[in-house]
Amino acid sequence: MKAVQIINPSEMKVVDLEKPVVGAGEVLVRIKYVGFCGSDLNTFLGRNPMVKLPVIPGHEVGAVVEEVGPGVPAGFEKGMNVTLNPYTNCGNCASCRNGRVNACEHNETLGVQRNGVMCEYAVLPWTKIIPAGDISARDCALIEPMSVGFHAVARGQVTDNEVVMVIGCGMIGVGAIVRAALRGATVVAVDLDDEKLELAKKVGASYVINSKTENVHERMQQISEGLGADVVIEAVGSPATYVMAVDEVGFTGRVVCIGYAKSEVAFQTKYFVQKELDIRGSRNALPADFRAVINYMKAGNCPIEELITKIAKPEQALESMQEWAANPGKVFRILVEL
Repeated sequence: MKAVQIINPSEMKVVDLEKPVVGAGEVLVRIKYVGFCGSDLNTFLGRNPMVKLPVIPGHEVGAVVEEVGPGVPAGFEKGMNVTLNPYTNCGNCASCRNGRVNACEHNETLGVQRNGVMCEYAVLPWTKIIPAGDISARDCALIEPMSVGFHAVARGQVTDNEVVMVIGCGMIGVGAIVRAALRGATVVAVDLDDEKLELAKKVGASYVINSKTENVHERMQQISEGLGADVVIEAVGSPATYVMAVDEVGFTGRVVCIGYAKSEVAFQTKYFVQKELDIRGSRNALPADFRAVINYMKAGNCPIEELITKIAKPEQALESMQEWAANPGKVFRILVEL
């Protein structure tokens, strides 16, 4: 079967692999679409310390059930559209024992710590197959990245009487904006790109701030009537946005961190104490977050066409990744169609 493989930094090619065979408790899926995500871009650029090369990327998946192995419970049928839960959990670490399997100490995400599914077929345990109803296989590839943003809102315990600031309006940030708006919060979206900010409005942001051209602190003070945000969700992963999150959150607020900063961040730690902040990490997503995204997409309010920047064939994957690396701010999702 055909697969896309990152061989070395800046080196990607199409390879042939053996088609996997389904076993007991497993489901064979025909992969239709796979999205390139930020971790794939970092792998391609040689900036992903968690990956071992060569690797097949891909964990944002739209697929169709091809074959169901023995021992799989009812509910999985050939031809149904599905997405995949791309994370593993050991069951024994502190996170797993606390029921937060998304943050398993020994997690191996598809396309990062183990080979992903940018290939024609894949076999997974039935517990990692998520039926998506009448959502198309193409659109299923958007579910996982949005679920990460949904999970961050859950970690922030967002309610309907709060001001929520989301820094970064990529796919994960968009997911956070959608979920916070669905919970009734007043959402303020912050980004450097006006096109992304326009999309943020369409998915539920009440206010947008271009941090390149506007004074973020002054705008936040106006919007929040001088109180600051109740919750700030950091979805960029840069020292500047981490500091912005702590600066703009109000007293006794919550800061939820999704992005990985690539270098050390210098904080005025007095704000941690003076504001009595809750600073929370948010990693991956739980099954409930996937279900929430599926429900949102089924409602028909998601501007899906605007979230898909490009659809490429496997032979165009290298060119597409090079384009993304050259202009990262203009890409939401590149999907590879198998």
